[in-house]
Amino acid sequence: MGWNSWNSFANIVNSQIVQQQAKTLASNGMKEAGYEYVVIDEGWWLGERDAAGNIVVNAKQWPALQPGQKDGDMANIAAYIHSLGLKFGVHILRGIPKEAVAKNLPIENSSFHASDAADTADTCPWNPFNYGLDTTKAAAQAYYDSLARQFAAWGVDYVKVDCISSHPYKGEEIRLLSQALKKASRPMVLSLSPGPAPIEKAEEMAKYAQLWRISDDEWDVWQSSENFPQGVNNQFERLAAWAKYAHPGNWPDADMLAIGELRPAPGWGEPRTSRLTKDEQRTLLTLWAIARSPLIMGGNLLQCDEWTKSLLTNEEVIAVNQHSKGNHPVETTPTSAAWVAVFDSGPNYYLAVFNRSDAPRTLHYDFQKIGLPESEYELRDLWERKNLGAVKRIDVKLPAHASALYLLRPQKRR
Repeated sequence: MGWNSWNSFANIVNSQIVQQQAKTLASNGMKEAGYEYVVIDEGWWLGERDAAGNIVVNAKQWPALQPGQKDGDMANIAAYIHSLGLKFGVHILRGIPKEAVAKNLPIENSSFHASDAADTADTCPWNPFNYGLDTTKAAAQAYYDSLARQFAAWGVDYVKVDCISSHPYKGEEIRLLSQALKKASRPMVLSLSPGPAPIEKAEEMAKYAQLWRISDDEWDVWQSSENFPQGVNNQFERLAAWAKYAHPGNWPDADMLAIGELRPAPGWGEPRTSRLTKDEQRTLLTLWAIARSPLIMGGNLLQCDEWTKSLLTNEEVIAVNQHSKGNHPVETTPTSAAWVAVFDSGPNYYLAVFNRSDAPRTLHYDFQKIGLPESEYELRDLWERKNLGAVKRIDVKLPAHASALYLLRPQKRR
């Protein structure tokens, strides 16, 4: 759970923006609700290395936070975020900068140079800054080791790596990165991007990473017929397919929450308020919660209205995302979907119901037919925070693209 800069700030992200967003996250109720990672996405570095082989940060965009500090020193950014009780994350592109290879710069704390590690025939198809690594050579591991050491020295807690889990899938680089992070002096989460990650590699990714993207970038659209961007409705089938692979330490990631204010410089499209309706935004949160996808807010927190904040900080909905097990779909059709889960420390159940159609519908679910034990259940609506009494089945009328999320407490038989 946390916040990422890409949906609202893309390549204009800087130290002041991150300071403001982190401060807001720590003070607006989101930290108390469980949001803890502040992740700086693409745009924080120049694609360069210095003469010692270390990353060069874009000092103009990352001026010092306080007098006496050095411009471009990410350790100071990390220290500020940590002072708020939050955690610090950065985005990188897999591989090694082309400029470092052209200058054949040293790989820090090794006998290797950049040209020893690079595979100059391999570049990311949508980002030209780096060469891939020749994973058959020891220099490749040495390079990722040097990166992990620098991140650890800064105080990084979360590393999002792009162009590695698809377009194309790079299993050996994932392994090298994972080994490098494990050798570092502090624990760091490894997040793989973008998607769609190959589901046949699920066990391999679970061995080396903590989360991986299941689709290309998901934005504020309901349905897309293209690979980019993806919409909320596109994620139902994907999350259903990935459900069995979600468990503590390994999370299929449906992407960031493109809700609220996506401005002043979103990574796709013009500055705007999220185009998702309120029902669609609630459906997004309901689906991400019941499928246990990471909850990474993408909207501008300084402009977050009370309704959006209430969506993000509903502790009963967050409990589904953070404290449930056995999460799986019991229905996935073009017009509807339903998921069930078990509260992880008691006999209660969760049920999420979705109207995927473009018109209002009344949905009916018999508890036994969706795999729940025979019982009458005390029903609680988690979004409305209301107890609805004891029921033997669900009958709910939902607007187009809307959803409902319930807690079900089985009643003792008399």
